[in-house]
Amino acid sequence: MAASTTLETRLFINGRYVDANSTTRLTCHSTVNDEEIASVHVANITDVDAAVDAARAAFPAWSRLDPGERAKVLLRFADLLEEHVSEIAHLEALCNVKPVRLFREYELPQAVEIFRYYAGWCGKLSGESFPVSKGFLKIVQREPLGVCAGVTAFNAPIMGMAMKAAPSLAAGNTIILKASEKSPLSTLYLGKLATAAGIPSGVMNLLSGDGVTGSLLASHMGINKISFTGSVGTGRKIAQAAPQSNFKRVSLEMGGKSPSIIFPDADLDEAVSWCVRGILVLAGQVCFASSRVYVHESIRDDVISRMKAAFAEISAVAGNPLDDATEYPPLVDQAHYQRVASMIEQGKAEATLVAGGNRLFSKGNWMQPSIFVDPSPNAAINSEEIFGPVVVISGFVEEKEVVALANDTPFGLSGAVFTQNLQRGLRVAGAITSGTVCINCCAMLDTQVPFRGWGHSGVGSELGKEGLLEYTQTKTVFVR
Repeated sequence: MAASTTLETRLFINGRYVDANSTTRLTCHSTVNDEEIASVHVANITDVDAAVDAARAAFPAWSRLDPGERAKVLLRFADLLEEHVSEIAHLEALCNVKPVRLFREYELPQAVEIFRYYAGWCGKLSGESFPVSKGFLKIVQREPLGVCAGVTAFNAPIMGMAMKAAPSLAAGNTIILKASEKSPLSTLYLGKLATAAGIPSGVMNLLSGDGVTGSLLASHMGINKISFTGSVGTGRKIAQAAPQSNFKRVSLEMGGKSPSIIFPDADLDEAVSWCVRGILVLAGQVCFASSRVYVHESIRDDVISRMKAAFAEISAVAGNPLDDATEYPPLVDQAHYQRVASMIEQGKAEATLVAGGNRLFSKGNWMQPSIFVDPSPNAAINSEEIFGPVVVISGFVEEKEVVALANDTPFGLSGAVFTQNLQRGLRVAGAITSGTVCINCCAMLDTQVPFRGWGHSGVGSELGKEGLLEYTQTKTVFVR
């Protein structure tokens, strides 16, 4: 797909692309040179109402469709995602931060796998029955919720779409999806694939807009569930809107400040490689980035030296996300660059900067990967999510000490332990308060198992069987 190809910027409602009722438009800019890429339609209340009405009208037929037929539709959609990988990769790289190679090799295959996984769940949502007592047979069955909404983050809109849409549709719900205003183009493109896959009109609706559009979804009386990926501040607003509207179910996947602990018996080549990847992938713009590294004092200097060397090589793979050789992209926009730069500047008074801290290139929003060591107590650089290529390295001596340090955060999304002692690895993993803990790896998720945050990192699960159950409700039937 060439850069000159016409971009789809309209809303996709009830099986067709339509103009928004508002003349307001979102301007998408290049992450490389800030040039305008596209002017995207913004959904207002009339558009949201239309999407909800379409989804509500489509729900009875879709929820009663034979599960095998529903599975076929999801599998066709997965195939089309795979077939159109080049077009979608181009759209993500235009105004997102995702290098085309990273999209092809990771995000798209993961999204395809998620759709195929949940297609396999169609027809497997079994219920329960209980022995007759007092003259009554009791049956418990799982049913879809109705109309669901999904709001995805800028860093992985297609995988985020899959994590929300696939289980929702497999369970028999209809869905309305809104991508981040920073990266809407790839999501809007999916209307073409939905039609080609045979997804009935109204079953999948695609909107674009900013936080105002998101708040309309969160407060809408006709939506039964909303799943959100993004910041803690926005997540709180969505959680507050649910009981103030119709008590819709809410799932939130928010921020993180994930710790990685390296013990002296760890394979340092592997540990450093994972920790570098865990903070530099997508220039640190991932929720489970390995942004705090705790290293035993006996190997502290060695680990710092190794990570500095790895960070120094990053300019060789930094570049335009549209280039196939690029691995390290810029930050998503100028506003985010300024926020990360401000956090780094503040960090210089809270810790010792030993690498990076400056702009990587003279133009664009590239930030040098940065390493801080020895943060002061309560340092913001070590406690607040930065969402950029910034890692804080701290030393420790005792296991109990480092577990306390790792857990000294309101977040609880992911964590990691590096050690060759399996008993210690399992013991420390069990003590870390987060939804995911990795041993001898970090920043992992997998389609088969739940991905969820604790504390400020979120509510509810995505992926695995638990991710599917989030889109169902139980009904008890008494038979006399």
